Amino acid sequence: MKAVILAGGSGTRLYPCTELINKHLLPIYNKPMLYYPISLAMLLKIKEIVFVLNPGDEEVFKKIFIRLKRLGLNPDFVIQEKPRGLADALLKAEPYVKNSTIFLLLGDNLLYGHDLINVLAEAKKEVEENGGATVFGYYVHDPHRFGIVEFDRAGKVLSIEEKPKNPKSHYAAIGIYFLDSKALEFAKRVKPSHRGELEITSVLEQYLQQGILRVKLLGRGFAWFDAGTHDSFLEAGEFVATIERKTGLMIACLEEIAYRNGWINKEELLELAEPLKKTAYGKYLKRIAEEKFYAL
Repeated sequence: MKAVILAGGSGTRLYPCTELINKHLLPIYNKPMLYYPISLAMLLKIKEIVFVLNPGDEEVFKKIFIRLKRLGLNPDFVIQEKPRGLADALLKAEPYVKNSTIFLLLGDNLLYGHDLINVLAEAKKEVEENGGATVFGYYVHDPHRFGIVEFDRAGKVLSIEEKPKNPKSHYAAIGIYFLDSKALEFAKRVKPSHRGELEITSVLEQYLQQGILRVKLLGRGFAWFDAGTHDSFLEAGEFVATIERKTGLMIACLEEIAYRNGWINKEELLELAEPLKKTAYGKYLKRIAEEKFYAL
């Protein structure tokens, strides 16, 4: 499986903060927003990550890629000239993910919860072994703002609709998707919506028509943030700060995950920490390297 992380778009909802910088590089508490989706791919042991970027962002992201390569990842990128929708972004990544199962993530989403990685790993395995697609449903009080998935009591998906005027449920399909290799074929059939975009919902509808779209519901033990607005951006930062202060453990610390995965050794972790030794982040990396026991 390969990961595709969407890190382009105009970022207008976060204006004027995004006038001079890609929104995915803005800090969610103590780490760039982009670290959070990257961490999910890493926790699933996915090393091949393709980033979909805006024109002109290549040089800034290349600096990030240098660090990711030191952590054992194989990052690459493609350019989406204009923000024409998620399905269009997926098609841009075709040269890198053709004939592969895909973990598609929005770069401005943050997801946290007990046993999250096992939930994601189960969905990953199901798509790899049985094909189809899996989306994740999260209860929202304002469903007209999201892509909404409808399902029956047995959990069978009945419909999925982008920003409906009359929502059929309160469960948003959040920006994390597991897709088999048919996703590219389906994306090529998608026609622009009334917004002029190639919607990922239109790809998922084709999976639904073939009876191979699944939904996994994320209950009250999970927290999801679409950090693309000022309010949700602030909420996400406050949430991460609270968790990290309470537990003493970092969320989405890429160096720690690479170390736990065995992609880098203790000496390499300490080498990465050395230039940061006066910062809280560097001190945390050093503590992780030196500890004998760690929390799962």
